[in-house]
Amino acid sequence: MISRGSAVAPWDETPPGDEGGPQPSADACVWVAGMGCCRGFLPINEQGIAMRLSYLFFAALALLGGCSNGAGTRSPDTSAEIHQPEGVAGHSRQVGWHGERFAVATANPLASEAGAAMLRAGGSAIDAAIAAQMVLGLVEPQSSGIGGGAFLLHHDGRRTVAFDGRETAPAAATEDIFLGADGKPMSFHQAVIGGRAVGVPGTVRMLEMAHAEYGRLPWASLFEPAIRLAEVGFPVSQRLHALLKADPYLRLDRQAAAYFYDRAGQPVAVGSILRNPELAAVMRRIASQGARALHQGEIAQAIVNKVRDHPDNPGKLSLGDLEGYQPQRRLPYCSGYAPPQQTVPRRYRICGFPPPGSGAIAIAQILGILGNTAAASLPLGDPQWLHHYSEASRLAFADRARYIADPAFVAAPAGSWYSLIAPDYLAARARLIKADRSMRVAAPGVPEALTTTQSSMPEQVEYGTSHLSIVDELGNALAMTSTIEDAFGARQMVRGFLLNNQLSDFSFLPRDDRGLPIANRVEPGKRPRSSMSPTLVFDEGTGELVLSGGSPGGALIIHYTAKLLQATLNWQLTPQEAIDLPNFGSLNGPTLLEEGRFPPAFVEALRSLGHEVREIGMSSGLQAIGRGGGGLSGGADPRREGWVVGE
Repeated sequence: MISRGSAVAPWDETPPGDEGGPQPSADACVWVAGMGCCRGFLPINEQGIAMRLSYLFFAALALLGGCSNGAGTRSPDTSAEIHQPEGVAGHSRQVGWHGERFAVATANPLASEAGAAMLRAGGSAIDAAIAAQMVLGLVEPQSSGIGGGAFLLHHDGRRTVAFDGRETAPAAATEDIFLGADGKPMSFHQAVIGGRAVGVPGTVRMLEMAHAEYGRLPWASLFEPAIRLAEVGFPVSQRLHALLKADPYLRLDRQAAAYFYDRAGQPVAVGSILRNPELAAVMRRIASQGARALHQGEIAQAIVNKVRDHPDNPGKLSLGDLEGYQPQRRLPYCSGYAPPQQTVPRRYRICGFPPPGSGAIAIAQILGILGNTAAASLPLGDPQWLHHYSEASRLAFADRARYIADPAFVAAPAGSWYSLIAPDYLAARARLIKADRSMRVAAPGVPEALTTTQSSMPEQVEYGTSHLSIVDELGNALAMTSTIEDAFGARQMVRGFLLNNQLSDFSFLPRDDRGLPIANRVEPGKRPRSSMSPTLVFDEGTGELVLSGGSPGGALIIHYTAKLLQATLNWQLTPQEAIDLPNFGSLNGPTLLEEGRFPPAFVEALRSLGHEVREIGMSSGLQAIGRGGGGLSGGADPRREGWVVGE
């Protein structure tokens, strides 16, 4: 049932457990994906979906040759220590968005418009999310698609539900799947390129489950925008071109090479029209038959053959794995939060994804630990604030490495995932932070005198995703993060879509030197730990929605999302202002700062406190929608090609 927002609590009433300037309606600024500019205005009216998308498509194509932000395109960071999910392709100016009725914020303008078209047609937030996600899988295939998985957090005006479409390990998978003949972990791309790391995809079945409960429009109609764009084609963005050019592996797959590259091995040119009739045919099947079209029959067999028949790196995926996949409906992981910097006290309820998601717990720990320090009331511009934030991050990531994994396989510490954010525990962790010296590397904590038989997962490569946030005029809101893991996933293309490499989110090393198991090791049917952090924030007193947000970015998703929350809830910035702030964080190693965004004196101040500072390109892709003051405000990350559409 779809209902308008109410004042009742938006989280399940069950006690915390372990389950597991205004955008005119008549005009829209056309932002050319990945080109770093916003030029021209297109008339927007209430025509059909195909007409709206076609208009946006041709206008984008016409503008492709004429705008540039002057920023060079950088190849993905290949550092052995600091891993970036996708390359940095410059910045584009984002002015923020304001409206009253509804808003759709996604990683691509075409996807945002597809979602908005569903809302204009009377659809729900779920309807808009499905339409937008299908377009995203087409126009930014490096990040997500029907061959991957997703976390979706949905609020219906009464309660919040977490829909888990995370990929699972095949039944034949073993914990030593990523160990070489010498017993040592494989290199990341040695493990990933091919079929070995392909998990059972879950996005489509999860969306089907959510639609059955919260959809308003017919399932088949939600695929029309993506099918149309796949058939007529879409203009290749600068970002997609740059990532294709930089990737050394995608060309090795014959189907992917034929689709993305010319005969000389050069990637499709910026502005060229890319059509995908094979994917259009697959989506037509899913539109008419539901998710079983992907999980059973001819398409499922093609997926299995691709994985198992890889000549150099085959995987263990079977038809039984695909047929048997089931999404999970979980309780959200919600925590109370009272910003220390607000002149008028206000309490919030921050809801994120429970395990196998790690983001909600880590973010709650970071904010909670920080609130127990003297730096809680300082601004970002003070090095002491970032010093304390980085230290809190180290403590949170140490706990993440020790404890977080699929709750169907690993018990929560001290019997509850909430033990990791208990007030006494956070206060004790905060006392480990020294104002005058960085700890550099933190050890995991021990909640409630826990005796653990698990070892910590070593730091490991973790790659990227795509995020969308939607608020409809009926009071429904959602945050969804979807992924195929690495850029272009396993670099295996089947029927026009790419397969994930999600098993590489498991620990390559199953046990430590003492033989103790690592919580996030590979096991049959298990969901790998994820950093995806779709987040919904509510006023704790009224139950009203305050914010929907999230980001791609591998393990750094946690920091990008924490920045968004810190800036909007503590510093009272708009979503766009918060997103525009420089990025920062620590994965329990070096202190990471977004390259070129911090003054030299600031950097030196951190180094004087013992921080090993790395200035790197931190290509977040935040999308966010806030509600307040009688209206909606939205923001999209200037570091990528996202856009907010609404009324």
